[in-house]
Amino acid sequence: MDIAALVSDPAAWAALVTLIVMEVVLGIDNLIFISILSNKLPEHQRARTRRIGIALALVMRLALLSTLAFIVGLTQPVFALPWQGPIGEHGEPLFELAFSWRDLILIAGGLFLVWKATTEIHEKMEPSDGHGVMDTKGKVITNAGAAIFQIILLDLVFSIDSILTAVGMTDHLAIMITAVVVTVGVMLLAADPLANFINRNPTVVMLALGFLLMIGAVLIADGFGVHVPKGYIYAAMAFSAGVETLNMLARRKKPTVIDKTLH
Repeated sequence: MDIAALVSDPAAWAALVTLIVMEVVLGIDNLIFISILSNKLPEHQRARTRRIGIALALVMRLALLSTLAFIVGLTQPVFALPWQGPIGEHGEPLFELAFSWRDLILIAGGLFLVWKATTEIHEKMEPSDGHGVMDTKGKVITNAGAAIFQIILLDLVFSIDSILTAVGMTDHLAIMITAVVVTVGVMLLAADPLANFINRNPTVVMLALGFLLMIGAVLIADGFGVHVPKGYIYAAMAFSAGVETLNMLARRKKPTVIDKTLH
């Protein structure tokens, strides 16, 4: 189907809108990681590092889209362990021990996210170095290259997940490319406000790190063939964010209540 036919096809527009929404939701994970990592840099390097990280995400996604046959091939098993997972109530193994390159990439990315989130949480909780849980600065990364390297590693994992999602939703390359470009544009617009919001609210930092920990565990599970529905994950994240929003509103109103009591 050519571009003119796609533009006049309502089904193509519906697929594009649906895919953009899905890609934006998937991009939130990527953006949270970039925001947390860039906030550890000196202030004058943060915005530039975020833009570089998001630009690299776009480059990776477009490069992967240009090799769709290669991407689809990543789902083919490359080796299997000589064991079988426990049998579930439907007569199938609860997890798989035959691994494709996609599975290995997801497991490696999940382990990296779990390690990174755990390290960050430890830094926030460790009182011996002078940084408590309410400290928004923590340890500063002086080398932007180190931050960008870590962003590249996670960009690769999230890019493969993003493109495989796109391949599963539509067969039209033009729709995939448009959705990816629009999604990365939204990420660019949201990057600085999100990073600044996270930096201004210490408890949100801990919540975001908890999200990364959960996402890492889900990636590892997905690599082992345990597919947790994405709706459950994002519903849990939305609920947690809602509770934290109520906490923030309560904290802002608390001094007012105290002042009224004193007067």
